Amino acid sequence: MRYDKGHKEQTRQRIVEAASERFRADGIDAVGVVSLMGDVGLTQGGFYNHFPSKEDLVRECVASGTAAATQRMADGVAASRGEGYRALVNSYLSADHRDNPASGCVAASLSSELARRPEETRVVFTEGVDGMVELIASTLPDSVRGKRRRLLATAVLSSMVGTLSLSRAVADAGMSDELLTVGRQSALALIEAG
Repeated sequence: MRYDKGHKEQTRQRIVEAASERFRADGIDAVGVVSLMGDVGLTQGGFYNHFPSKEDLVRECVASGTAAATQRMADGVAASRGEGYRALVNSYLSADHRDNPASGCVAASLSSELARRPEETRVVFTEGVDGMVELIASTLPDSVRGKRRRLLATAVLSSMVGTLSLSRAVADAGMSDELLTVGRQSALALIEAG
């Protein structure tokens, strides 16, 4: 059987998209190659036509996932007409983001798991986190200058990721909402104190 030009790359992209969602929703270790390939209508053997190992897929998912999260944040900032940092914080720490981990930020969904992955995977994640920090830094008020800009952006990202992770983990819906509310207030106060 002959496939159209670009078929292999399209199939690879389908695998990455399905894996990215499954990893963020279920966790990396909970997703097996067999079930993942079943999700995209392929066999386990077909997986190895695209990736040498599951860890190579994990790295690609982390790279594409952090890039997508950064782009979503940038799009929100661009559409905000004003204080971009406010739109970024409010969107990131929203009930919608909390309730949809499969399409959300890799850092909030997978950072605890990524801490135990091979160094090559953590390097890819580090690069993605650096991009998020740089984006946040670009939205800060002009009064925040020099090294303080990056330090503040790092603190804001850390606060947002931690808040979102906790809001997903607690069993009490009211507490989850409260965590998001207080997290938004705290991140914005941190920025505005500059």
